[in-house]
Amino acid sequence: MAQIIKKDGTLEQYNRQKIIAAVSKSAERVMYKFKAGEFEAICSSVEYKIQENLLDKIPIPTMHLLVESTLEETEPRVAKSYRDYRNYKVDFVNMLDNVYRKAQSVMYIGDKENSNTDSKLVATRRSLIYNHLNSELYKKFFLSREEFQACREGYIYVHDMSSRRDTVNCCLFNMTEVLTGGFEMGNLWYNEPKILDTAFDVIGDVVLSTASQQYGGFTVPEIDKILEPYARKSYKKHKNELISLLKETKGELDSRDMETIEKTALKKLKREFKQDFQGLEYKLNSVGSSRGDYPFITITLGLGRKPFEKMAAITALEIHMGGQGKPGGKKPVLFPKIVFLYDESLHGPGCELEDVFNAGVECSMKTMYPDWLSLTGDSYVAEAYKKYGIVISPMGCRAFLSLWFERGGTKPADDDDKPVVVGRFNLGAIFLHLPMIYAKAQKESRDFYEVLDYYLEMIRKLHKKTIEYIGEMKASTNPVAYCEGGFYGGRLKPTDKIKSILAPCTISFGITALNELQELHNRKSLVEDGAFALEVMEYINKKINEFKEADNINYTVYGTPAESLCGLQTEQFRKIYGIIPKVSDRPYVSNSFHCHVTEDITPIEKQDFEKRFWNLFNGGKIQYVKYPVNYNREAVVTLIRWAMKMGFYEGINLSLAYCDDCGHQELDMDVCPKCGSSNLTKIDRMNGYLSYSRVHGDTHLNAAKMVEIAERKSM
Repeated sequence: MAQIIKKDGTLEQYNRQKIIAAVSKSAERVMYKFKAGEFEAICSSVEYKIQENLLDKIPIPTMHLLVESTLEETEPRVAKSYRDYRNYKVDFVNMLDNVYRKAQSVMYIGDKENSNTDSKLVATRRSLIYNHLNSELYKKFFLSREEFQACREGYIYVHDMSSRRDTVNCCLFNMTEVLTGGFEMGNLWYNEPKILDTAFDVIGDVVLSTASQQYGGFTVPEIDKILEPYARKSYKKHKNELISLLKETKGELDSRDMETIEKTALKKLKREFKQDFQGLEYKLNSVGSSRGDYPFITITLGLGRKPFEKMAAITALEIHMGGQGKPGGKKPVLFPKIVFLYDESLHGPGCELEDVFNAGVECSMKTMYPDWLSLTGDSYVAEAYKKYGIVISPMGCRAFLSLWFERGGTKPADDDDKPVVVGRFNLGAIFLHLPMIYAKAQKESRDFYEVLDYYLEMIRKLHKKTIEYIGEMKASTNPVAYCEGGFYGGRLKPTDKIKSILAPCTISFGITALNELQELHNRKSLVEDGAFALEVMEYINKKINEFKEADNINYTVYGTPAESLCGLQTEQFRKIYGIIPKVSDRPYVSNSFHCHVTEDITPIEKQDFEKRFWNLFNGGKIQYVKYPVNYNREAVVTLIRWAMKMGFYEGINLSLAYCDDCGHQELDMDVCPKCGSSNLTKIDRMNGYLSYSRVHGDTHLNAAKMVEIAERKSM
């Protein structure tokens, strides 16, 4: 019987149980389960190699190689896990050193990678440190050597490494399904709300609890329609209370009494809506989630035609426009992000819901929100609305779902097959750095598309691995979503795995720096040319559609909202390929398909230039231009209606500034002209969402993004 020479030089008898224990642990780390017969086969193979090589006393490194080579023949993923784990001591020392240095930086310097996290708070600091540890574990145990190298050098970027092994990404939460009939949350039973006040309280609780169990955007779609039945109940309650009160003093009531009662009940309901929307804004902007940030909540509205639906939409806009804060110093909050669902036949001039549209315009002029989503222009979102009557609301700043049909999946089974939207979610994005890939092809004298294919396939494999891994999670990890109906198919038992409801999810290939790609190709911007960038995006869409067909996975193309990434990608490019004018000479790269922010073009021109790429980014996109200052209402309305005609998801971009000393506000000021103070709060459009670019003299944004904001002309 062979003996093993341990690291300390002592001898130990060969024991196949130690092999079984080691490979079992390695298999667990990649969610693989060996069958009993496979253990026997692995041990027998190792023992055969020992005999074949006439090994008597075997050094432990040699023993590891024998096991590893056997695992490569049996299950390569387990072989990699085994190989990675046996070097864990050295790797973990380095990894924990990185985590320690990051922790010290967070504690004493702060962190500005995400503008909606305040690293001054204890809970946020803890979350940031944990996230860094989780990112290191992801790189160590989830990525192959080639994938890790591609990430480190910058050819691809895995978004939210800290969360991707734990949970899902953006979602369109099915609030109606959860509320109807009651539900369980936190081991407590919640009855379905009976009045509007309670509905708002419960919705706020559900949002805070459930959004904490995922990452990315959390959308409550068509909230005006969700609230309507509870508003009706509250109105009926107010009306009955008034009738009872008046009958006690007057006896029989006449028609004039009933008219007064109805008007009074409506006033009470309007006041209830105002108080409740105000309370919701306070809750979502002051109560942090367990992740250490404020959940990225979006509500969509505007299509409701019933009286109480209209009241809900208009009141939400009025409350947001009024802002929150002390008298004389009110300013708009960041959450919830509001998206207006625009139907030309309902919101056009003289149409039924023009008053709701006007309320939206007034709100956008003062606060930038709502953003505007066209349901009647030229886009796949509009086509789905016109053909199927469904609304594909955005999930957070710009993510959208691809169509998924009840019976056919990615394609309708027949003419009667219906698409599902509400209750679905995303499983994250991995971004291509196209200028890096182009520069690599040039340097190595290779065809660009050959190199691009390599990274597309790499992302494809990572996505498949992610879906397989996440599918092993239990429904108890997010019970309101998976067990109480928040997600489509989400009526699982807590002990069930969630793999059964993952098929409708989308998973994205992200794109950054398309303008810089065009510059690298022929020294022209998207405004000057754009033909090559368009060719590349058509190619990527074609490849991803082939992947979707072959894998039956809902892949999609995502226009990346690079926040901290805009600076990181410049640093990565410079490290390998140096500083190239209009490619890497600025500290930031452009977002997705947008024209460069320094382009001196009109809003209409920017919309026209970016329209070429609109339907090539159906997994995530937004269009925005810098709107005229001085609150020019006519110009704002013209640009909104033009954007809606073109089929855009449109963001109004102003630069809002508020003096925290005297309360004065105006657009784009750095020093208060009224009192001379520089103690300002400034709100700018980060990418597809709003963030504080200054709070009491400091900023929540990273340095690269601040430079980009300072150089904006057309955005």
